[in-house]
Amino acid sequence: MNSEDLSNYVFAKLAEAQKLSRDNTRAEDVPFEHRKTYFQIEKHVNEFLNGYIENRFLIMPGLRGIGKTTILFQIYEYLTKEKGVDADRILYISVDELSTYLGAKLSEAVDAFVSEIHETSLVHLEKELFILVDESHYDKEWSKTGKIVYDQSKKIFLIFTGSSALSFEMNVDAARRIKKEPVFPMNFLEYNILKNKIFPPDDLSSSLIDLIFKGDESSVKYASRKENEMKKNLLNLSKPVEKEWEDYLFCRDFPFGLNMDRTEVYERVFTLINRVIEKDVFSLKSFNTESRTTISRIITFLALQDPGGTSDAKLATKVGKSPKSIREILNILEKTHLVFSVKPYGTAGKMVRKSWKYYFLSPTINAAIRFKLGKYNRRDRKLLGILAETLVASYFFRLKETSSMPLGIFYDPAKNGVDFLLQTPDEGMGIIPVEVSIGKEDKSQITRAITRYKSEYGIVISNTTSKIKKEGKVIFIPLVTFFFIQEG
Repeated sequence: MNSEDLSNYVFAKLAEAQKLSRDNTRAEDVPFEHRKTYFQIEKHVNEFLNGYIENRFLIMPGLRGIGKTTILFQIYEYLTKEKGVDADRILYISVDELSTYLGAKLSEAVDAFVSEIHETSLVHLEKELFILVDESHYDKEWSKTGKIVYDQSKKIFLIFTGSSALSFEMNVDAARRIKKEPVFPMNFLEYNILKNKIFPPDDLSSSLIDLIFKGDESSVKYASRKENEMKKNLLNLSKPVEKEWEDYLFCRDFPFGLNMDRTEVYERVFTLINRVIEKDVFSLKSFNTESRTTISRIITFLALQDPGGTSDAKLATKVGKSPKSIREILNILEKTHLVFSVKPYGTAGKMVRKSWKYYFLSPTINAAIRFKLGKYNRRDRKLLGILAETLVASYFFRLKETSSMPLGIFYDPAKNGVDFLLQTPDEGMGIIPVEVSIGKEDKSQITRAITRYKSEYGIVISNTTSKIKKEGKVIFIPLVTFFFIQEG
């Protein structure tokens, strides 16, 4: 496209940004609360404005619909309203729109912003500029563009959002310069802050993480103390915390669902799933049009099955496609973060031969699909167990992604094995077996796993336990308490 059209487009984006920021950061003129990721990015922005030039190339990968665009515009508002940055120095741009309607590249838009709007070049830029890039994965060269901008000017602060595949698409040179701030669905701690204005005691999350990954007497005592402090805070809830947690589990871990009717939440999530298939999946790999139906059927199958291993061959038989095609689709779905896999513990050969377990990143996704297909009964304790196991798996996955603790998440392939085996960085600690228990307090499975894997201790996360306790080599953690862990 010609430079005049691109220049006009960039001018239009600058003119629209203020209204877009209002539309995306408030409902009925009430500003949305800030999430943890926002504060992480605000810290990097302040460091940049104070002259620290290292962390100025950020990526925010994450599943569609979890508030990445809102965070971008909250940063826009912070810059314009609190830091006094002129609006013409902040470019918000959606690469989806840029590529679909203009057929232009991100690099061309950045060049127009610097050369046409600010009448200079990257090398000669003298004032700080901010470029906020949404849906970056629609430009396959986004990381190359970011690297060039980063290298040529120390005066530009970059934020890229996109599907979780951004983490996989970084070229080697760009990866060394990038600071990653992943965005996940809300955890229960964040949910209570945003919805109920109930704040956790200091160190609650870190005390629970220490409890899981250290398991010694001092960590049990400290986590118990923090649990008691949190229980006092929760007395301000208008209903029992277990009921609040169930509401969160079934439909409240997406920010847009905080105050929506449950049916509205499920409709919105179902639309989100279709958008992931139609936009994100096909932007990552060119499938033929028939694959759209196959992908939907795979997602439905994963949502309706009980937790358990799913082999490519089994899925291939179900949907009438080759195991190779199924594997490609599952790999792409993992890159969008709609689902993630938990592999069997053991040798590489065992991982290849045995089925893999697949979990949705959010239990709300699972519940929404079941609701849409008439397979939803909120009073069904079995469904509660499926969603609780999904959420526990998701929490461990998020911890692994943000802090490499655990190093690996596996399932126990032994007959009647425990739900999860956590691999720790400490070779002396070895494997930590974890069982998620609904409606029963039974130590037999976890005790067998402790013996089988020569573990120092094991963990039972249960809704029949009222407080943190350690009995012999078994640590019991109430389900509700466990979900006050915060990743990152």
